[in-house]
Amino acid sequence: MKRVVIAAMMVLSVTALAGKEERDFMTKEVKPAAQAAAAKYKSACGCALAINIDETTFKSKDDMPAARNLCNFIAEGVGDYCNDAASKKAMCQMKSLTIKKGDDATFTFKAGKGVATVYGITAPSFEMLTGELDK
Repeated sequence: MKRVVIAAMMVLSVTALAGKEERDFMTKEVKPAAQAAAAKYKSACGCALAINIDETTFKSKDDMPAARNLCNFIAEGVGDYCNDAASKKAMCQMKSLTIKKGDDATFTFKAGKGVATVYGITAPSFEMLTGELDK
């Protein structure tokens, strides 16, 4: 019985620490990257993109760098991509992008909404997004 109580206390203390790390990483790394990507998207393409992070799917800090990286891919790629009317039209179809943790790195798009799943350290590339939007 004592072992179960001690094990439960250890799990709770690790969870509390991981929660703080998770909140800090989300607040200091992922959300600012999402805001920067949305700003660059609007600047380059001329349309707004709401980037939403589905925080409920991220259980540990180790899951989060891929979400940040995807936002960075968007911020880095959108300036070179949205350089003509056809490309801007293709990109402006997407009004919102939800990023969540999944079992694979994927991107789907339907009715103005994009959903990107990240897995481990893997995120969809910017080219995966543009390939789907530019069909």
